Amino acid sequence: MWPQALPTAHPLRVSTVRVNDEDLVQRARQGDAAAFGELIDRHRSAVYRAARAALGSHADAEDAAQEAFLAAYRRLDSFRGTASFKTWLLTITWHQAINRRRSLTRIWRRMVAATHDERGESPLDGIAAPHPTPEDAAVDDQLQRAIRRAILALAPKLRHALLLAQSGEHTYEEISVMLNAPVGTIKWRVSEARRVIRKHLHECGYDHVARR
Repeated sequence: MWPQALPTAHPLRVSTVRVNDEDLVQRARQGDAAAFGELIDRHRSAVYRAARAALGSHADAEDAAQEAFLAAYRRLDSFRGTASFKTWLLTITWHQAINRRRSLTRIWRRMVAATHDERGESPLDGIAAPHPTPEDAAVDDQLQRAIRRAILALAPKLRHALLLAQSGEHTYEEISVMLNAPVGTIKWRVSEARRVIRKHLHECGYDHVARR
């Protein structure tokens, strides 16, 4: 259920022509609840996925998404249009999610504990563990612990960039705005995070994974 201070989401049926986000923001600032409801409808999925990428848990992501929309509603006057409304909203979502789980250690333990995401792919591009069999389950568990240790040892800026990039929901340009760093810097951080993780896995004897 949405917080009481937040307009109930429902379609804005004022025209057959799609109204852009900036116009809806302006209407919402003037007290048009339906306009903000349309913004919720448009961006609900993206906000949820961003929160889910940071938190790992469906319930936590739902709560963080609601908090993000409420925060955005209260801060509409601070939206300046220098970035798209979606990017601005996702930035708020990211900070809400991080504030909800102040310890990045807990975030990453949830994220990396699952070997595969909902599409059956590894949550870490290029450093996926091989599919375990009953015979090598113990070895695979050791590998997952090694990956978790490597991630937790990353500098916070590297962890942040990698988490957002691996979610698959944000462009480098959006991450640049969210983390307040140039696009080139974000790309370097993601690359460096992967390099550090591979180096750690190599030192732990997992060369077959580190080379991927």
